Amino acid sequence: MPYFDAASAAPLHPVARQALLASLDEGWADPARLHREGRRARLLLDAAREAAAEAVGCRPDELVFTPSGTHAVHSGVSGALAGRRRVGGRLVVSAVEHSSVLHAGQAHAAAGGTVTEVPVGRTGAVDPEAFAAELRGPDGGPDGGTDSGAGSGAAGSGVALACLQSANHEVGTEQPVAEVAEACRAAGVPLLVDAAQSLGWGPVPEGWSLLAASAHKWGGPAGVGLLAVRKGVRFAPQGPSDERESGRAPGFENLPAIVAAAASLRAVRAEAAAEGARLRALVDRIRARVPELVPDVEVVGDPVRRLPHLVTFSCLYVDGETLLSELDREGFSVSSGSSCTSSTLTPSHVLRAMGVLSEGNVRVSLPAGTTEADVDRFLAVLPGVVSGVRDRLGAGAPVPGGGEDLVVDALGKRCPLPVIELAKVIGTVRVGGTVTVLADDEAARLDIPAWCEMRAQEYVGATPSPRGGHAYVVRRLS
Repeated sequence: MPYFDAASAAPLHPVARQALLASLDEGWADPARLHREGRRARLLLDAAREAAAEAVGCRPDELVFTPSGTHAVHSGVSGALAGRRRVGGRLVVSAVEHSSVLHAGQAHAAAGGTVTEVPVGRTGAVDPEAFAAELRGPDGGPDGGTDSGAGSGAAGSGVALACLQSANHEVGTEQPVAEVAEACRAAGVPLLVDAAQSLGWGPVPEGWSLLAASAHKWGGPAGVGLLAVRKGVRFAPQGPSDERESGRAPGFENLPAIVAAAASLRAVRAEAAAEGARLRALVDRIRARVPELVPDVEVVGDPVRRLPHLVTFSCLYVDGETLLSELDREGFSVSSGSSCTSSTLTPSHVLRAMGVLSEGNVRVSLPAGTTEADVDRFLAVLPGVVSGVRDRLGAGAPVPGGGEDLVVDALGKRCPLPVIELAKVIGTVRVGGTVTVLADDEAARLDIPAWCEMRAQEYVGATPSPRGGHAYVVRRLS
């Protein structure tokens, strides 16, 4: 049964399994102790740190292991903000950062700080110039202040930290890290890069100040993250600490998992060029064939500047939860950023920021070893699954009408029903006439404009509805 959700958690790499089993026998002692068993554990920990640092592109003493990638992000953000508190309380992030970054930003805002989100285009990438503009002060000059003298005293008003992922977790778009890093350098602002999705495929471009990643994304065991902080970056770890991991990740190290994480990172890096090229070809096939096989589909994310193993697409008139369940019944494990699930009634913040279709969203992320036959079977199964879901929802069955402007009451109906109701009646109004859809589903803000673009109709706009939700107006053009 093909597993197509490697972006959530990659299967354990064989090297990771071997290293984990071996270190369970050799690495159980406390590496902080001076006895023989402790020294042996310390050697394993030091070797793992050196291997991970080499892959990251930093010094071993700049890197610490954490209990997870999320912990690494939270520690990195809070420590950098605290270390530069005299510079200012502004945090600049992209609008499509991983939730761990956004949650850290929410905590910072709750404590009195300021968070600025830089918007992205439809491919999911930030504009380096737009990002750079947020780093400048009101006079257009650098707003990062200086790291010198950071200590007690009143906070300034400058930018303390910027965050930019190396590649997006949901759509795979690679970000212009090098350009943004140069802008941060010019502004005197440290840059934290979330490299969780990309680190297994290659090093992050130079110029970052802090970097976070998570082992389960590259085939290491879950429960191991890493945080690298460059020498010279003002950093003040927050919360209780101890003598372990430079005080940045307190508690007894999970040494077997750390050893396995470092070993698997080195192994996947050695395989990355060949496996990346092979998976990119398979993903290119999915990107090209899905719109040919399934009507009314939008493939999202950058088609070129992207991770090699990941593709995301959205299907009109489809309930996302049902679609994922039906694909699972066919033996394919995929994930979704769709709003049409029982776990969330709002669209993915990534899809919302991109302004793309959110209903019926499917993320396919191929693990190492995926075969062409696996992909071909997925492409053979997908059209029937989507068609079946659409049929159950009554999509595509037009409603007879009288040719006048219409109002469709979809209040209380969840994605994708408001768009399905719109599609049923648009052909019954005169050319130039309008359909007004009353909807209180959050996804309608994205999906109705996206439907108009896909079907060459005019999206007039939305206004608050007296009955709740919004009135979305669409004009028929053809």
